[in-house]
Amino acid sequence: MRRFESGLKSGSADVYFHEMPGGQYTNLQFQARQLGLAERWPAIKRAYAAANRLLGDVVKVTPSSKVVGDLAQFMVQNDLTEEDVLEQAETLSFPSSVVEFFQGYLGEPYGGFPEPLRSKVVRDRPKITGRPGASLPSLDLTALETSLRDEYGARIRDVDVLSAALYPKVFDEYMQFRIEHSDISVLPTRNCFAPMEKGEEILVEIERGKTLIVQLATVGEPDAEGIREVFFLLNGRLRAIRVRDQEASTEVVVRERANGSDPGSIGAPMPGTVIDLRTKVGAQVTAGQALVVLSAMKMETVVASPVTGKVERLAVSTGDAVKAGDLLCEVTVG
Repeated sequence: MRRFESGLKSGSADVYFHEMPGGQYTNLQFQARQLGLAERWPAIKRAYAAANRLLGDVVKVTPSSKVVGDLAQFMVQNDLTEEDVLEQAETLSFPSSVVEFFQGYLGEPYGGFPEPLRSKVVRDRPKITGRPGASLPSLDLTALETSLRDEYGARIRDVDVLSAALYPKVFDEYMQFRIEHSDISVLPTRNCFAPMEKGEEILVEIERGKTLIVQLATVGEPDAEGIREVFFLLNGRLRAIRVRDQEASTEVVVRERANGSDPGSIGAPMPGTVIDLRTKVGAQVTAGQALVVLSAMKMETVVASPVTGKVERLAVSTGDAVKAGDLLCEVTVG
């Protein structure tokens, strides 16, 4: 299980500096690797301390600790110091979790929100005062259960209804994954994250008293469409499935980079996938207006226009993968 460890084999005094919760340490390190920031892990720990100060030295538990971690990675990805964030907050496209924190989605922190940073981040967005749950509209759980059964079938449990009520987007992604891949919780943990070796044999208990013996026999070469035939022995009988090799394609998409000297040339603040376009070519936008929504490793970022003007060009479409600094949109100032 060493692949799930953080590499920290003993206690470290730097916890007194960054104050990162132990449960978040490994998760944030994994996120950093996925975002291409693995080599900057020490910088992320320093930025975590700075982000905590910027947010008002919050109590760091789920989900407030995620807000601190998202801001820390955002700062490192964009080479921002604590002073840079304070000075440029009105034009930065912060992760959604940071914006929602300042809006009051998690409630009001002990000591209140730090100003003027809060006002600069929230801008003209609505604010929640008091306990967020007190102003939530009523929810009909029976109606929600009925709609879930209509969409996903009769095997909806009480815990599914609660999950959909608390985390609707996450639950929908989970159900879509189940529809495509079925229930992978029956697989051994290692085989969920790493491919089998040729000749490797595993046992999969799909229900009580019914166990499948699966052995990887061989893997074929990719065809012109990048599809491989994978041959298994399933309870001693040869079976074949067709699997797309995500690394088989040699086509490389080279995207245009944003011009850092032009405020209307708007680039991606972090690597991720475009999940929503909030504007269109020819639209008039104001400074702070949402343009593009990116998502990476459960961290959403709404990229806002730093200037007021007209959208001349959108350089991306929904589903596109982008790197930090890739051009998203061009806005003519005026």
